[in-house]
Amino acid sequence: MSDDSGQGADEIEVAETTGPTARDRAADGPFDESEANPVRPYIDLGGIKILPREGLNLRLEVEEQSKRIVAVGLDYADSTLQVQPFAAPRSAGLWDETRDQIREQVRQQGGRVEEREGPLGPELLAEVPVLAGGASEKRLARFIGVDGPRWFLRGVVGGRATSDPEAAERVEDLFRSIVVVRGGAPMPPRDLIPLKMPQTPGAA
Repeated sequence: MSDDSGQGADEIEVAETTGPTARDRAADGPFDESEANPVRPYIDLGGIKILPREGLNLRLEVEEQSKRIVAVGLDYADSTLQVQPFAAPRSAGLWDETRDQIREQVRQQGGRVEEREGPLGPELLAEVPVLAGGASEKRLARFIGVDGPRWFLRGVVGGRATSDPEAAERVEDLFRSIVVVRGGAPMPPRDLIPLKMPQTPGAA
């Protein structure tokens, strides 16, 4: 666990220099629509675009009452990655505030959570209680997030990529390859950027 006492200037300097900067994100992803390669064969899901790759399965998570697509599920490298794009203020990102909310939610559910510095910047590693076959057990989940220009992309990682470095690297690469399509329409911060069904090739 990290020491928040503030002792040791070395620790503070490392924390400041190893996190991703806006320039890192623009070069390494996740990408804004304006930064994406226009000739790559993306799957268009409205608020995000996904680059197909071997072994990747895509699921759309639909809210039962409204029939609205609320998240995209990606099965890859014996892992799961759920992603959601949100509108964000022009002046500030949402990831710091969102981590606080996730931390509180996990603790209220009786889980454990710790913050650490990951390849994408600050992330949360949580043990989340779930019901499986009528019994309660705890599963590991990684909560990752990246702030972009007027958007925020959140990911929840499960399966092998929570503990296996090779699977984690593959899922992080998948997350980085996502393109966020914020659009020019005004949206309240924290609103989910609308998602849609991908168009079938050859459809009108």
